[in-house]
Amino acid sequence: MRSPTDGWTTCALGHRHWGLAGAAGLLLHRAGAAGVEVLLQLRVEWSHHGGTWGTPGGALHPAETAADGALREAGEELGLRPADVVLGAESVDDHGGWSYTTVLATPAGALEPGDLALNEESIGVGWFALDELPEVPLHPGLAASLPALRPLLA
Repeated sequence: MRSPTDGWTTCALGHRHWGLAGAAGLLLHRAGAAGVEVLLQLRVEWSHHGGTWGTPGGALHPAETAADGALREAGEELGLRPADVVLGAESVDDHGGWSYTTVLATPAGALEPGDLALNEESIGVGWFALDELPEVPLHPGLAASLPALRPLLA
């Protein structure tokens, strides 16, 4: 089922983005043995920037808040329910005429990748130590946003 806000657009920076009303994703984080860990999904090859690790997320629907959109997308892509997470801060990556909002959250209880139900957009999911991310093939948008996100994850 397509939303009227599904579609490609070009921002003021000249980048091509999915989501006529912007997009949002959920960045789950928790304390791990080696410091902060984040839950990332491996995007299927046919998707935009396929083969990279990023946040579950996508185009916002009409009049949808970033938090609602991020929760909806995490539900569709990973099988997460709103009760599975505790929402936190939001960080907006504004490209001029298009933006991506990263909604931070922590698990409401134990949350392991094997417990999640991936849809056709995801071919993997895992917890990664924040300090290991430079060695991980990240979605370019997440990689560019990490400097702004790191202080929010501390």
